[in-house]
Amino acid sequence: MAPSEQITFYTAESSPWGHRVHIALEDANAKYTTYHIDPRNKPEWYCKVNPLGKVPAFTFGGPDVPPDQPSPESAKLAESAALLEFIADVFPEAHLLPDDPVLRAKARAFTEIFRNYVDSEFRSAFFMGKHFDGLLLALEELQRALPPSGFAVGQWSIADAAVAPFLARMLLFVRVGLGTYGEEDWQRLREALASDRFARIVRYIQDVHERPSFKKTWVSDDRQLELWKNHPGLRRKAGPAS
Repeated sequence: MAPSEQITFYTAESSPWGHRVHIALEDANAKYTTYHIDPRNKPEWYCKVNPLGKVPAFTFGGPDVPPDQPSPESAKLAESAALLEFIADVFPEAHLLPDDPVLRAKARAFTEIFRNYVDSEFRSAFFMGKHFDGLLLALEELQRALPPSGFAVGQWSIADAAVAPFLARMLLFVRVGLGTYGEEDWQRLREALASDRFARIVRYIQDVHERPSFKKTWVSDDRQLELWKNHPGLRRKAGPAS
């Protein structure tokens, strides 16, 4: 049975960390109120929700109050990975983690492979212009963790919600050439990802896009590009990656 406590979800439209939590909330069929925080102009009261000022965050329980007047009686929760686990715990009927402890471990391992390998290489390539060979090797590691078909552990889980926002943005940025590379390098990266070498993970990302919770929470390709095109870390360099 779904909890009766109120949930207020604080996020930012551009945030992939917020997006992963938004997906899980939809998967859980949760009742929640969404409040968007401007990352460049955070209101002073938001420190009452998360003293670090980061999104996403929750208030959980307590009285039903306006989002910009968080009650001291509500629990304040933050960090996207912790929020995913929280949603899985509070909404067990959504089966966001498998009942089988082996599959639960594999779901968490999949998320850790993404965090430890893919995430840092993605940032280094797209935001700092490091050659993308490291990113391709990291994607191979993640791909090896996938079953032959379906999602990370067969059934949809918080492992998929955790990585989907980042992989979807990555493929979008590659397709349009949004980032630090010149066109020659973008084309080489596009060709690499279109090769048989990455057929499984590309199929996985396509399957993610068809998930109802992803469709509902993805703000459209055009809007994503609008949100990201002026990011200072994505300015294109003049020369090829080295």
